[in-house]
Amino acid sequence: MSRVQIITALIVAAACSRPRRTPDDKIVVVIEAAMTTADPRFAINNHDSKLARLVGAGITAVDTPTLVPRLDLATKMEPTQAVIYLPFVTPVPVKIGDAVAVTRWVTVVPVPQPAWDITLRDDAKFSDGSPVLADDVAFTYNSVLDPKTSSLHSKAFAERFWSVTPMGPLTARFVLKQPLATLMSDLDFGIVSRKTSLGAGPYVLRELDTQHALLGPNPYYFGKRPLTPFVEFKFVRDSAARLLMLVGGSADLLQNSVRLDLVDEIETRPRVRLDSAPSVILTYLMMNNDDPLLRDRRVREAIALTVDRRAIVDAKFGGRARLANGLLPALHWAYAKDLQSRERDVTRAKQLLDEAGFKDPDGEGPRPRFSLTYKTSSDAFRMSIARIIAAQLGDVGIAVEVRSFEFATFFADVKKGVYQLASMQSAELNEPDYYYFYFHSSRVPDKTNPDGGNRWRYRSAELDRLVERGRTEIDLEKRKAIYHDAQHVVWRDLPIIPLWHEDNVVLTNVELEGYALTPNARYIGLLNAVKVSGAR
Repeated sequence: MSRVQIITALIVAAACSRPRRTPDDKIVVVIEAAMTTADPRFAINNHDSKLARLVGAGITAVDTPTLVPRLDLATKMEPTQAVIYLPFVTPVPVKIGDAVAVTRWVTVVPVPQPAWDITLRDDAKFSDGSPVLADDVAFTYNSVLDPKTSSLHSKAFAERFWSVTPMGPLTARFVLKQPLATLMSDLDFGIVSRKTSLGAGPYVLRELDTQHALLGPNPYYFGKRPLTPFVEFKFVRDSAARLLMLVGGSADLLQNSVRLDLVDEIETRPRVRLDSAPSVILTYLMMNNDDPLLRDRRVREAIALTVDRRAIVDAKFGGRARLANGLLPALHWAYAKDLQSRERDVTRAKQLLDEAGFKDPDGEGPRPRFSLTYKTSSDAFRMSIARIIAAQLGDVGIAVEVRSFEFATFFADVKKGVYQLASMQSAELNEPDYYYFYFHSSRVPDKTNPDGGNRWRYRSAELDRLVERGRTEIDLEKRKAIYHDAQHVVWRDLPIIPLWHEDNVVLTNVELEGYALTPNARYIGLLNAVKVSGAR
């Protein structure tokens, strides 16, 4: 009996047993990995970040249907100008006897810089009742800018901000290093109290250990209060155990933590409701553009034309994924709607391989044109998809060996460029500036920048110019036009193969109503969720 069959049998057994029931005043959410902190500055994983945005509130929030940021703690943002003082070095020749030496005179010169004054709402309070002030905003950001910090956000902040300074009780000035088109998205970062490190979000963290996180309501929250006061996140690594908890009644909600090949079976259970919606997470096939075989764009396009994405989505995801044409999903405000979808075309793929000099050595015989190694994580579901892709590539004479690794080993190899093919999922693609992070030539990982996002080692002067402009163009329509062109450059050059945007899938106890999914799969929908007795 396969693992899927075993899990299915357990689900049926659990559904037939007497159901347990979670408390009416608490929503129990089961996730696959532990949360470690609610402090946004020190979040180390996606679950930490989502917890931080329930406990904290940011100046802005990116939880809208089209990912356009909205004001959260702020009521007003006004552009202005600031002056910073930078050292200026002047070489000065000094005659010493018959010799001339060069000394350096260092002077400090004022340099004008773009800045924004941000006014906070006057009714925002931390969970201890103290007001949210500009001093707290400055403390939050400057503590991340501190060179001694351990925050993973330090480098990104240092690229954007010189400093953040209180200009009054409710006004903070952000001094930028350049005009910053991404500012509204960048300010989606929870503010913490200088005195207590508490947040000002809808919930307050009551308990956090290796087993669970327990949240209660923030009585001073400025926005809508949660309809169900308590939320408990339980950390359960085993996928079968998570499903049994939901079906058996000891959990209320699972979001994106269930194998999609089991969803159809789970959906038939009488006490379970399923909802799905488009997401901003991209699954992609990366190709090492420095590899002797894969540096030829024709080879990369042949691979793209051979992978039958539509068949994989139907077979492995039950249709709950949208084919991707680039980083951004179709729902995104910056998505280039005229991008074409690459459908499977084996004939054209073979022609491209012939043109690239990789002719089939024996026609319909067993000998391949060449061989590639495909690295993936050891997750069983991801391995099964890798094997399907490998089999499809065999149809054009490309032999593929799939090798699986524990994620830490796998990711280390990817960052070092020790791979040919590999597949991964992206971060939350809220901002089109991810085209800079993933494709700018300065983001190729090396010894000085080991965490660069351009792990496929793609280099394009044309793309570099576009994404640099996109970072500084404030006008939204002009910015949209820049990213339209950037998307077409990447589509043409194919440094990676965008596969699909897997839907956000949430399974809930049928008594839980009102929970709404967001494209970035945050848990803000918990605020409107409530249990309705008798729904079973």
